[in-house]
Amino acid sequence: MTIISASRRSDIPAFHADWFMERIREAYFLRINPFNPRQMKEVSLDPGGVDAIVFWSKNPLPLLPHLDELDSRGYSYYFHFTLNPYGPEFEPGLPPLEERIATFRRLADRVGPKRVVWRYDPLILSSATIVDWHLQSLQRLAAALHGSTERLVISFLDFYGKAGRRLEELERSRGIACYDVTLPGMEGELERLAAGIGGIGASSGLRLFSCAEDADLERFGILHGSCIDGDLIRELRGGEGRFVRDRNQRPACRCATSVDMGTYDSCGYGCLYCYARR
Repeated sequence: MTIISASRRSDIPAFHADWFMERIREAYFLRINPFNPRQMKEVSLDPGGVDAIVFWSKNPLPLLPHLDELDSRGYSYYFHFTLNPYGPEFEPGLPPLEERIATFRRLADRVGPKRVVWRYDPLILSSATIVDWHLQSLQRLAAALHGSTERLVISFLDFYGKAGRRLEELERSRGIACYDVTLPGMEGELERLAAGIGGIGASSGLRLFSCAEDADLERFGILHGSCIDGDLIRELRGGEGRFVRDRNQRPACRCATSVDMGTYDSCGYGCLYCYARR
């Protein structure tokens, strides 16, 4: 049995929904090694061998017409729906926020709030997006999504590789300076942010989780989470399934082992912080 992640590498629901359904009908896909594209492995999508499909998307609207077929074929699935309030300086290609909120609510009406996880990810602290801005934005979004989700997942911006260089260019060209709230010396800022998020979660009835973060925020009600969540998958499958932690992810990641579909450099949104853009 296999968990399919669709996907950390691309926004498959937004840009490749038709391709994804072709793969479902053919009952396999080719997993491509991102470090050696010539190295490929066939992975079965036969419903009898798939524990669950975990979708990751900022705009899963194109996939919604296909959900009836996924259900009829017997797949178990849930969505990570990333809904951030940033402008085009960070997320230049996205539909308007109100349209994405409407899509979130429509998806939750279709599959149920348990199967739509809200991601506020990454949480970018900058000269344009300070702690109070985030807390106000989170409060507004939590109100707009009330009844449409049970979980909120947060993670902090990672400064590495090409994404880090893009952020440096943003500061040079736009004067927007980003900073890492998890570094030593930023404890007060981090605690004020986490306490505010904890309060929003408590007042909104949301369970709060962090994604692959070393920081211990449990005293604020934010637990260490697993995005490929074996417990949630077992619940959706009526108690079936045994899952092990994926040792190929970052040390702080608690995800269960899964297989990612798709390839890097195949998402059209062009988010500044994206690690999947070369």
